[in-house]
Amino acid sequence: MDDESAQLIAHIARSTNLPTQQAARVIADILEFYSESAEAFVARRHQELAQQGLKNPAIFDRISKELPARRFTSPSFSLRQLRRLIYG
Repeated sequence: MDDESAQLIAHIARSTNLPTQQAARVIADILEFYSESAEAFVARRHQELAQQGLKNPAIFDRISKELPARRFTSPSFSLRQLRRLIYG
């Protein structure tokens, strides 16, 4: 672990009163969340929204609106390209 990571973990542990190991786990979870690729995000969100009972037209419309707000560089996907990510 580098010094910067150790400082971040110590800061989070102090500011949240979490034990150091839990603070490190929270940071790791956050970094993992933000390292998700656009393709993985589309697949995950499609599954989540389908489980909520939404139909594909609404799902793909919603995903296309959510993508620009994500913290990854995402190409502009058309609705057709979004469907292709799910169904090939």
